[in-house]
Amino acid sequence: MTACGKQGEIAKTEEVKKMEAEYSKFIDSLLSVVKPVYKNMSLAYFEASISGEPADWDKSAKYEMELNSILSNKENFAKIKKFKESGLIQDMLKARELQVTYNTLLGLQIDTAKLNAMTKLQTEISQKYNNFRAIVGKKMLSDNDVEEALKSSKDSKYLEQVWTEQKKLGPVVAEDIISLVKMRNEAAKELGFKNYHDMSLRLSEQDPNEISKLFDDLDVLTKDAFMVEKAKMDSILAAGSNIKPEEMMPWHYQNRFFQEAPKIYDVDLDTYYQNINIEKTGEEFYQGLSLPINDMVAKSDLYEKPKKNQHAYCIDIDRDAHDIRVLGNIKPNSRWMETMLHEFGHALYEKHLDKDLPWIIKQPAHIFTTEAIAMMFGRLASDPAWMQEVINIKPEEKEKIADACFKTLRLQQLVFSRWSQVMYRFEKSMYENPGQDLNKLWWDLVEKYQMLKKPKDRIAPDWATKIHIATSPCYYHNYHLGELLASQLYNTIENKVLKAKGNEKITFVNKPEVGKFLIENVFKPGAKYQWNDMIEKATGEKLTANYYAKQFIK
Repeated sequence: MTACGKQGEIAKTEEVKKMEAEYSKFIDSLLSVVKPVYKNMSLAYFEASISGEPADWDKSAKYEMELNSILSNKENFAKIKKFKESGLIQDMLKARELQVTYNTLLGLQIDTAKLNAMTKLQTEISQKYNNFRAIVGKKMLSDNDVEEALKSSKDSKYLEQVWTEQKKLGPVVAEDIISLVKMRNEAAKELGFKNYHDMSLRLSEQDPNEISKLFDDLDVLTKDAFMVEKAKMDSILAAGSNIKPEEMMPWHYQNRFFQEAPKIYDVDLDTYYQNINIEKTGEEFYQGLSLPINDMVAKSDLYEKPKKNQHAYCIDIDRDAHDIRVLGNIKPNSRWMETMLHEFGHALYEKHLDKDLPWIIKQPAHIFTTEAIAMMFGRLASDPAWMQEVINIKPEEKEKIADACFKTLRLQQLVFSRWSQVMYRFEKSMYENPGQDLNKLWWDLVEKYQMLKKPKDRIAPDWATKIHIATSPCYYHNYHLGELLASQLYNTIENKVLKAKGNEKITFVNKPEVGKFLIENVFKPGAKYQWNDMIEKATGEKLTANYYAKQFIK
């Protein structure tokens, strides 16, 4: 009996070795084709974002289609499925690589012609967003100009005009987006999912029911505090525009979507940054954490150009060579200081992924874990203690603005939390039923969660002016999960790494041990572990809203 058992074990071990060797050979062969195309696609996207030229966008789309055709190949998927179902891939790294590969390929097991049609349509929509400019009077306004106008003007008629003109982007892209949503849904259903939203969450290792529960909890957690702040906002902003609080409209909240906190507390951080070199400040700060970024800055494109993508993003062009770049449109103000810290937070995560990890898991544990790092650093731009140490504001200035800065950051978190409720619930419902009245759905959610008033008789696809709905589908909830994790990581660094005493304010400035902790516990593991396992290893707990609540709500 024992001898038989031993023989069986030996046979099983041999079977495992054989299957793992076969798997490794297959993956190496697949990656030898995937890697160069992925690199070309990423580079072409970066270059098209800068030039805005249709020919460059065509090139980017061509590479994306080429990559899609490799990843959607039925034979490749059949082999991956066979390895997964065999149960014989037992090496921990190989098994993880296999799971991530399976999830990636499963989402693309649709007809190549359909996949290419989706890519082509999404590229056309991106182009329309990139090229759109609001026209007010005889002036063409970029997104930066629109934000500036909404932030600085007190003239209700002018604010309404700027807001309304920017919303003219909606009809330019709305029909295309609905077509794209239906195409995405069709693809998801073919793969056995309820809809594209359901598929997106599940394939990124998130349970839709758990995410919805988390958002329901956050709604309860933030609602009362937000209501109090909203009444304050209405009172202060109405007085500034010489109207009654009940006359407040969406264009009075200082940005296009009321996704950022209006300036209602007496602090204008832009004045502290107007003569600051944003790029150099970011470089010096990260250098002090032993997290240099100058190599990545040198390859990045950080300032405004005509036709250039007006947003900011970080892109890892070549995972093996660590060719990581940031696209930005830096201006000397607090928003761009925050963005500089944010985007290079993403970049540092990518830079410090363990070079020995398999290529497929040489990426962040989850899209929201890299958001958490970016947000944790981005928050520092409005922290007076950080500003004193980094841009040398005077101690008395620090004291003067400390209370208003915290209230502003808290307000920002509350405003963003309510806005992300709108985005999460809108997309979820849109993918469940794209044929419904989406304009009504949008404003119902905006009124319920952001407590804004819909302009009288307004019937327009205002939802379509938010670029993420088209180009980063079912992604937005990850920003909020990122905020939760940013607070959780900050708490760990404060208490376990820097061992702060009492009310001591930590800023990370010139603290190389912070860089060391992040490299070892967050960056280096990449996607080696499922995201919640990585969080538990790094902080001692799975993802929780407790530290976010402690920091901003209670």
